[in-house]
Amino acid sequence: MTQEAQDKLEQRLIEWRGNITEEQWSSAEELLTFVHKMESTDLALAYRIMQRVKNLAPSELNVSKLKQLKALLFKQQPELIKTSSSENRMPLVIQQKSEKFVNVAKHLVSVKNHAWTKRPFILLVVLPLLLFAIYQIFIASPRYESQAKIIIREPNGMATLDATMALMSGFGISSGNSDTELMKIYVHSNDMFIYLDKKLNINKHFQDSKFDYLSRLASSASREQQLEYYQNRVLIDVDEKSQVINIKAQAFEPEFALKLSQAIVVRAEWYINEIGHHLAKEQLKFVQQEHELVQEKLKEAKTQLVDFQSRYDLLDPEAEGAALQKIAYTLEAEVASQQAQVRALKSSMSDDAPLVLQAMAKLDSLRKQLDNERGRLTDQDRTAVQVSQTKDNISEVLAKFSNLKINLELVLKSYMSSQVSLEKSRIEAYRQLKYLVVVESPTLPDDATYPSVTYNLTVFLLVQLMLFGIGKIVLATIEELR
Repeated sequence: MTQEAQDKLEQRLIEWRGNITEEQWSSAEELLTFVHKMESTDLALAYRIMQRVKNLAPSELNVSKLKQLKALLFKQQPELIKTSSSENRMPLVIQQKSEKFVNVAKHLVSVKNHAWTKRPFILLVVLPLLLFAIYQIFIASPRYESQAKIIIREPNGMATLDATMALMSGFGISSGNSDTELMKIYVHSNDMFIYLDKKLNINKHFQDSKFDYLSRLASSASREQQLEYYQNRVLIDVDEKSQVINIKAQAFEPEFALKLSQAIVVRAEWYINEIGHHLAKEQLKFVQQEHELVQEKLKEAKTQLVDFQSRYDLLDPEAEGAALQKIAYTLEAEVASQQAQVRALKSSMSDDAPLVLQAMAKLDSLRKQLDNERGRLTDQDRTAVQVSQTKDNISEVLAKFSNLKINLELVLKSYMSSQVSLEKSRIEAYRQLKYLVVVESPTLPDDATYPSVTYNLTVFLLVQLMLFGIGKIVLATIEELR
């Protein structure tokens, strides 16, 4: 009856709380005002709210008020005071489940008086340790471990290149960490597992029925389980300072462990060489294709220039034009000099004088020659034969020749840049070639490395003692709760 009355009071408190705000529920002053209003009409609810006030503000005045309401409530409704109540009381269903749990715990405590549990330490610690020791010493199949140490190295390009080209190509920049991690991932990869299974049939060895059931691989294991078992039997340690990779391959027979370690080293060396050559070939192939395109452009530009020179029968139109200009300038000077001579003769002789006529004839000849040379430069007064032979004047020829020459120079610069890129790519391809160096060849083990009986028994005993101690503490707590 008391528990039922308290549950009803808790339900009324929850309903009343829904009618006020969160600020009022968190304010001791506001709640104390409600207590004063309710203590004459609903003493039980007022007492319950006063507990909340006392928790929010545990002053002497509030504690005294709570005791006063408790005394009044004890006189009017004693069933609410017989069992202690808390502000965050569990619901009735949870409390009933808790009571069931306590009953079960009491039952567990009661069974310790049975005959078969009178010595729990022997049953829970000594006996399991004895069984585990028998398995480790007499049943567990020994596992042998073969070790091999390898390291990945790059060629020393600084020894074969000048400093500028080596720096430009990236020599001296180490990528040891990434290569080591890549090798570690590949050794544990599914590709490596498939290769080893085809080469050595490792699944048959690990699933052999002559080895103990707990150590060997289950015959019904899936592909993922087989890979996981392989990864647990092949361990890889990396020395962070020297970047030496230590491969430890385990097997049930020492000869098979040696074969497994050797196969892993051979396949790892193939993988390192394969990825290096593949990357180098692809990069060099692309740059060579681009270089061939530039070569074709250079060849075409040279052909156009040679055809142009053959068409106009000119080795260098610029030099030809300069020569024509020089001839024209020389003729102009001679014409001017001859004109001065003619004027001088006319000043002292008549126009019909032989010397004057001779000078005039020479002047006319010089003027015609000058007009002819200017025509070759400006396409003026050319004859039909000249037009059919040259097709263009010297100015147009020079313009076309300049365009072809500029185009050839641009293509030549592109060719030089492409040649440098090709050389850099060849150097980069050489730099990407890596070598796997075997620091220590795979070993043939004489003694079994696993299982480590002493270590396993020690760890097992410590775990058993820890669990036994925790169990004793739990049982003692349950017994104390009774």
